[in-house]
Amino acid sequence: MLLFGNLSPQLIIAVILAVLIGMTVHEFAHNYVAYLMGDDAPLREGRLTLNPMVHINPLGFIMFVLIGFGILGQAPISSQRMGYKRLGVRFGQRWGYLAAVAAGPFSNLLLAILFALVLRILGVGPQTLINGVFYGVGDGTFMGTLTLLLGQIVRWNVLLFVFNLLPFFPIDGWHIIYSLLPPDLAYTWQRYAQTTQYILLGLILLSFLRIPGLNILGLLIGQPTISITLFLIGF
Repeated sequence: MLLFGNLSPQLIIAVILAVLIGMTVHEFAHNYVAYLMGDDAPLREGRLTLNPMVHINPLGFIMFVLIGFGILGQAPISSQRMGYKRLGVRFGQRWGYLAAVAAGPFSNLLLAILFALVLRILGVGPQTLINGVFYGVGDGTFMGTLTLLLGQIVRWNVLLFVFNLLPFFPIDGWHIIYSLLPPDLAYTWQRYAQTTQYILLGLILLSFLRIPGLNILGLLIGQPTISITLFLIGF
């Protein structure tokens, strides 16, 4: 929770900006790669842009601010519209859809890498860096505030990358596995899509209870996010 948590206004603004940037790049990547793979819907609907207002899911974003979870954006891409010749290459539906779906989370990882490189170039001290990235604390100086913002962009984009690789419907990870499976196994995987969605909802509810040992979603996301973030910022 952002608005009802014990967080500083500075951190709230930094997190909202970080997630807004991450969501925008994520959805743009889905749409742009889908377009390259033959889906003309992103072009027709004006989604080949980095304007966040085109991609944002207003209700989902408000839910994120209020309760810490929500469907941030949307990219109405479809494998059925893929497989056409584009840029001199013919892409099949299966691999075209895989590329379009994977583009979202991996764009977040790329964004995290770029901003982590900026932090390294700035030569921020280790304590200031850790405070800005993991504790959301600035020291009141311009560099401390900048580190806080850049650090949150790195951390939240890594989190978006990790979360969107989870194999639960309708998350990108589910669709990635679906695209990689041979047709017979893909059919079986699709049959259990709703079951995986129920599992995800259950894991989300358990995470809100904050009972030690039952926050499975936190374990699936938390440690990988911390490890990747530490690696990117040079620890």
